Order: sequence, then C-alpha cells, then structure tokens
Amino acid sequence: MRPAATPAMVELVRQATGRVGVQVHVLASGGNNRVFRIENGVDTWLLKEYFRHPGDTRDRLGAEFAFSRFAWSQGVRCIPEPLGCDAANALGLYGYLRGRAPTTDDIGAPAIEAALRFWQGLNAHRDACEASLLPTASEACFTLEEHLRCLERRVGILQAMEGGAGIQAEARGFVISALSGGAARIIENARRQAGELGLALDRPLAAAERCISPSDFGYHNAIVVGTGDWRFIDFEYAGWDDPAKAVCDFFCQPAVPVPRTFLGAFLDGVADAAHGAAKCRRRVEVLMPVYRLKWCCIMLNDFLPVGGRRRHFARKGVAAEERKASQLQKARAALAQALEQH
Repeated sequence: MRPAATPAMVELVRQATGRVGVQVHVLASGGNNRVFRIENGVDTWLLKEYFRHPGDTRDRLGAEFAFSRFAWSQGVRCIPEPLGCDAANALGLYGYLRGRAPTTDDIGAPAIEAALRFWQGLNAHRDACEASLLPTASEACFTLEEHLRCLERRVGILQAMEGGAGIQAEARGFVISALSGGAARIIENARRQAGELGLALDRPLAAAERCISPSDFGYHNAIVVGTGDWRFIDFEYAGWDDPAKAVCDFFCQPAVPVPRTFLGAFLDGVADAAHGAAKCRRRVEVLMPVYRLKWCCIMLNDFLPVGGRRRHFARKGVAAEERKASQLQKARAALAQALEQH
C-alpha cells in the first residue's frame, strides 16, 4: 500500500515548489534516515526524514542542508539540489536524481576524477563568506591526538555494550578479545610513526590546512547517472575537517571499496586543494591504519542502543538479528585485514 503524504510533507513541497497533490513512494533507505520519492504526476522530488534521538545530538538535517545549499550556491552541481527544509519535523526536500548505485566494477580512473572534481569544486570556494558559516564535520579532528582519541572512544563504547545472549554476546566477546587489543596496537604504532615523521600529536591544523569535507565520502554515497556521470549524496556529517580524514574514510569505507592503486592520485588531488600538502600526505600515512580500525567499530554500531534504533528507524522490516550477524562477520574480516596490512 502506498503511504499517504503527511501534512508536514505536503506543506514542505508546497512551500519549496508551489506544487500540490503529491504522492509518496517509500525508497530503500540508508542506515540513518527514511527516504521517499515525492511525485505530483509531472515533477519528482526526493524527501528525507532524518533520525532524531536524545542520545544522538547530531543535527543531521541542518548539516546536510547547509552543506548542500553552500555547494549549490557556488556552482557545484554534482549533488541533489536543496529545495527546502522543515527543521521542526526533520524533513529535507531535494532534487531527484535518476540513476543507479555503483558497484566495484564502476570504480576506475573516471570515478576517481569525478570525486576529485567534486572535492576541488567545494574547496575552491573555501574562502567565501558562506563557507565560514558551515559547521565542523561530525567527529572532526584537527590534531593527530584527536584522531587517536576518537578511535579509543569508539572502542570504549563498544567495550561497554550489553552482553546479552546469542549474537550480542558474540559481538561483545569479539570486541573484548580481538578488537580492543588490535586498536591498542594500531594507536601505539601511530604515535611512534608520527614521531618518526616529525608530526606533533597535539599540533592543531592551521585554518588554511583544513578543508570543506562531504564527510563519509565514498562511492557508497554516490549515484551513476546515464552512461557514466557521477553524482554524490548524503552529507549529514559534512563540514570543516582534516583532509587526511577524508582521504582515509574514502579508502576505508567497506560498502564500495576503492582499490589502493588509486590512493596516490586521490591523495595528490586532495592535498593540492589545501595548504600543507606534504604534511597532509604524512598524516594520511599515520592515520590510514587508525581509520581501518575505526570502520571496524562503525560496522558494529547496530549492537549499540542508539545505533540499533537508528537502523530500525531507517529500515523498518529488516531483520535486526540477521543484519547484526552480517555486520559482525564483516567486522571480523575487516579487523583481520587491517592487522595483516599493519
């Protein structure tokens, strides 16, 4: 049965577009929010209903809409057009992109070039007045020590998860017996390596060395349009951040892996868009193993109370236990690979 548009949805479409008489279609959602296709027989839009919870204080709608409005105002067109938002009801309305989700077969030099054009287009306008109004990105880190503490904090949260029985107990056992020790080794090595490369752990990045980051940047948040044009989506974590973090996330996100053969070209493109290119390259060298472990932690978010509620909000009807088992298997494999590469 097709869901009826809520009064808030209808009003947002009317205010943003002047159109009425809309129909709502539920789309396959991501891990955080509910997503709908809105139609009136002529035009089509995409509407997102953002997750909100007292235990998750991120302003997902505010971050995504501000970032999208900034990018669109600066002529960056490889993203959905931001049309309107309703903060009271956590709704955002965007232009609808017709395309498909990419697979690993799509990841080649043209895909890397498209991602870099997006990145460089954003940061070409980093000195615009509007850019100064953008927030810091979610889990933004401006010293090496902050990156390391972020991993320590995530591991600590997982260590404190409820044990329970079945797959929950299995996940907690994995965290205690394997993930915690692996993270400690990676962090210790990062501290040593930073010293060898002459990088101070507590030195903040200068403003000129920071970047405007889409955050959670990768082809898991992209759409292939037509015969190979790329569009990028989902900016609820976006804002000012360390470019080294963006590079590490780009190559560590597991959904649509990017071959390491492209690391040099991508890193050069990102580093050249900000000051301190040489330092950025050294920071990536130190932080890449740290972010492999961080992504292991992210894979286990379903086992945490707020993370589980967020997944349920976005994906009603998906079996929670089945997804947990899949995520635990992925985390085990990712940890083994990270430690082997380390």
